[in-house]
Amino acid sequence: MKYLLIVLFVFAGIAAAAEKKPNILFIYSDDHSHRSVSCYPEAFDWVDTPNIDALAEKGVRFSSAYIGTWCMPSRATILTGMHQWGVKSMRMEGTYPGSAYDPKQCPFWPSVFRAKGYQTAQIGKWHTGVDTGFGRDWDHQIVWNRPRHTDNSGQYYYNQLIEKNGGKAVMTGGYTTDNYTKWALDYLHGREGRVDDKPWYLWVCFGAVHGPFTPADRHLKSYPDAAIEPPADIYPGESRKGKPKYVRETESWVRGENGEPELNTGKATQRTVTNNVVHGNTLNDWVRQYHQGVLAIDEAVGKLVAALKETGQYENTLIVFTSDQGIAWGQHGFRVKLAPYDATILSPMIVSMPSRLPSGKVCSHPVSGVDLPPTFFSFAGIDLPWKMHGHDLSPLLKSPESAPWSKPVLTGLTGSSYGKDCNKIPTPSDHKAGGKKLYLGPDPGVPWWVSLRDGDLKYIRTLIEGEVEELYNLKEDPEELINLARNPAHRRKVLELRGKTIAELKRTDAGMVDDLPKPATLP
Repeated sequence: MKYLLIVLFVFAGIAAAAEKKPNILFIYSDDHSHRSVSCYPEAFDWVDTPNIDALAEKGVRFSSAYIGTWCMPSRATILTGMHQWGVKSMRMEGTYPGSAYDPKQCPFWPSVFRAKGYQTAQIGKWHTGVDTGFGRDWDHQIVWNRPRHTDNSGQYYYNQLIEKNGGKAVMTGGYTTDNYTKWALDYLHGREGRVDDKPWYLWVCFGAVHGPFTPADRHLKSYPDAAIEPPADIYPGESRKGKPKYVRETESWVRGENGEPELNTGKATQRTVTNNVVHGNTLNDWVRQYHQGVLAIDEAVGKLVAALKETGQYENTLIVFTSDQGIAWGQHGFRVKLAPYDATILSPMIVSMPSRLPSGKVCSHPVSGVDLPPTFFSFAGIDLPWKMHGHDLSPLLKSPESAPWSKPVLTGLTGSSYGKDCNKIPTPSDHKAGGKKLYLGPDPGVPWWVSLRDGDLKYIRTLIEGEVEELYNLKEDPEELINLARNPAHRRKVLELRGKTIAELKRTDAGMVDDLPKPATLP
């Protein structure tokens, strides 16, 4: 009888552990290319990110993660599970990055987690409407609210106006990556904000490694020998043959006096940021500075994982590390995100929970930012509250190398438009007239586009009348230099992927699908 009681007690303990809701730690960096994480084969050979690499050793690394195309819509997707055209009422308003939304039309899913017994917390950069949702979506929140404090919106690394739990903003010194890490550690250790008897979801949003790419002082001498081979198509010319007009005309880099590529303006300006030169204006200088800014993020990952272990929460915590999107360093002439190429937007993505998921695996199936919310709901055992555009990644996480998976990845850029404002695609004439904006970013800018990743193939459709379509075989041409769509031998495949793209637009209720401008005639 005593033995039977012991057995029943053990099985009861196992059952209780199985029923325990997992915590979710979502670490989210900014403008962070997969090339800057050393466990990715595309990383430069001098890059060293040991803590992120250690996360991959205890988890699943995704080789092709299309999380978003730029800061605000990527975050809107994470908060709603929708592509940009499905985010109702979201809009840019006032001075950039001023923005607003109606929470009744555009609910954020953390509110559902709260209603189902989770405690929700968010720390770091907020870039999705003046309303941060404290008390509705978040139980605990310490944020740099860029849309509210537009005069402070360029202060990515020092002297930020920080709002705590919906209170008045306070000017806060210190290096922001370290600040956000400290506040997240306070939460994990239960020093501030966390309730012990509840499962939690914590979203840590770093502002790094966004421009002005400012490293912590302790990292200013790191990577002294950093150097890269300039991309084959960094300058306009034959190397961009077959690309759309805006790509052929992009000229962010020029040859300097010593023949090295240099930024053509001497500074990389963005709407709220002028990037401060630390080492110099060459491509190598900028790449070194950028990668130095990644090092504090890597340290943060190590500290956050250590805190989970120290507090006994590691075994029951799903850890996801990714970024809103990547950024280019000369590829196709760019120095920004936005464009539909892997070099400009591909993010790192690692998912780790050794108690439930395999370790040290790589998943080659492409995935999307819209896939993350359904995956979080699946792990939490909560039904989706509304139709989301993505897919639950649990099968890939459990069997990353063998799970059957044929779902294509749809990605798009619709400028600064959201929801129903995406139904009508602006024309170049609209843009020139100062009306609805077709282009985003520095001149000549990146126009609206949609793309579909299907296995090793990527199809791109620039949403301008008469513009060429693009098709790349990423296994044979990972740098996306050869547009197969201009080769008659690939006409059938272009038509097939064009049809699949339209089908995905319809599946995700994109109003623009009935008004797509006609592409150039295929050869």
